[in-house]
Amino acid sequence: MMERFKNNIVFVIALIIVLVFTLPGIVRPDELFAVATYIHEQILEMFGWSYLVAAFLFLVFNLYLAGSKYGKIKLGKQHEKPQFSYFGWFSMLFAAGMGIGLIFWGVAEPMSHYLNPPEHIDTESGHAAQFAMRYSFFHWGIQPWAIYITMSLCIAYFSFRRGMPPLISSCFYPLIGERINGPVGYLIDILGVFATIFGIVTSLGLGAMQITAGLGTVFGFEADYTAMLIVIAIVTVLFMISTLSGVDKGIQILSKTNIVMALTLLGFMLIMGPTIFILNIFTQTLAEFASGFLTMSLSTNPFRGYEWTQTWTLFYWAWWIAWAPFVGLFVASISRGRTIREFVTGALIVPVLLTFVWFSTFGGAGFDLELNQGISIADRIADDVSVGLFLLYDEFPLTQFLNALTIVLLSIFFITSADSATFVLSMMTSGGELYPPDIKKVIWGLVISTTAAILLYAGGLEALQKMAITAALPFTVIMLLMCISLLRGLNYEVTVEMAEQEEE
Repeated sequence: MMERFKNNIVFVIALIIVLVFTLPGIVRPDELFAVATYIHEQILEMFGWSYLVAAFLFLVFNLYLAGSKYGKIKLGKQHEKPQFSYFGWFSMLFAAGMGIGLIFWGVAEPMSHYLNPPEHIDTESGHAAQFAMRYSFFHWGIQPWAIYITMSLCIAYFSFRRGMPPLISSCFYPLIGERINGPVGYLIDILGVFATIFGIVTSLGLGAMQITAGLGTVFGFEADYTAMLIVIAIVTVLFMISTLSGVDKGIQILSKTNIVMALTLLGFMLIMGPTIFILNIFTQTLAEFASGFLTMSLSTNPFRGYEWTQTWTLFYWAWWIAWAPFVGLFVASISRGRTIREFVTGALIVPVLLTFVWFSTFGGAGFDLELNQGISIADRIADDVSVGLFLLYDEFPLTQFLNALTIVLLSIFFITSADSATFVLSMMTSGGELYPPDIKKVIWGLVISTTAAILLYAGGLEALQKMAITAALPFTVIMLLMCISLLRGLNYEVTVEMAEQEEE
């Protein structure tokens, strides 16, 4: 009886909190948007800088662990082998971590920065184009994965190496001991659920907007809110079917399908697009990204460009942190058996390089049209960022095929992300059970879809972004403390336990 209570207390409280935050949006969407706006503004004004500092510290933490004596420690028992092949592992990493966002912003973000850079950069200039590509690399590159890896390492180590439940609260055992099984532990897990909900809802909201825009482009109907609701309802049914089939079957199959389709689109655009121009953009942007990495990582641009930084960089960093519980728990579950060094190296290099190539290819194709061929695409994308990719396709052969393939890809990314999220949320609210009850998967699946629909109704993309930033603030503190806790746990294993084994 007590075990059932412990497994459900986080579920009940987290569910109530999420409903309290979102249900008013049905009857009073303007008031919900106004409250979200106020909270969002206060957080950015007072704590925006902390997101930049925290993300940079997470990266330093990851690099230190990979290069230190702790790097050879396995995320699992010493004899365990990885459950998934490198291809399957990288496919699920990419699908869970970046999928929908890259499809949505691959063309739209570089074009947006080109038209609306910080005020000290001339709009629609060569400087603006360079800035746009560099910051697209930055926003989707190393720091996001450093945030994800930090969470994943903590979960995987304490769960698979130390035999504790795969919960965020388990990561705090070196700091608070058995109190992880009481109110303090419940609070930590509830904050994790809260952040996860609004992190995943932001991504799924973007996906719903773009799927609807794509369908409207192909079939000639208006991509309004009603159409988005229909899309969300259909995809909800599909991802519920997938999530009930389990991680080994549903998520892995869909993730591999994702990566093959994404690489097909990437290869087509790289070959049929301005290949040399794209490669030049890639090499130059990579150099500029590397040389300016430290400045970008810690600059809030308080003298010039502060508002731009708040709108873009600080939003992204908060979004990644809000995503971290979901991606971290899921990635930990598929990374068992790998060493810390292998995990950090693989997750920091492969997805990041693929992301850089993606932005260079699709952003570069957009800039070629805009700068070299006299085809204005940026202004049209600015009117509706969700149609950016489809506007690009209009200028290439096989337009309808590309549109259809992208809609299918977006749908599968949507299904995969929601599938993974329902699994993770159910596990987090079931005491860390690796096979949580199906009823909880169904409930969380409905909550995710409903919350996305409500926030889109209350304020569209802007409402999604503001709720993500709000949810991320308390969890930033949680993640910083997790780093300290993981270091204590690793140090104890390396020094105390190994010393005891040598004495025996």
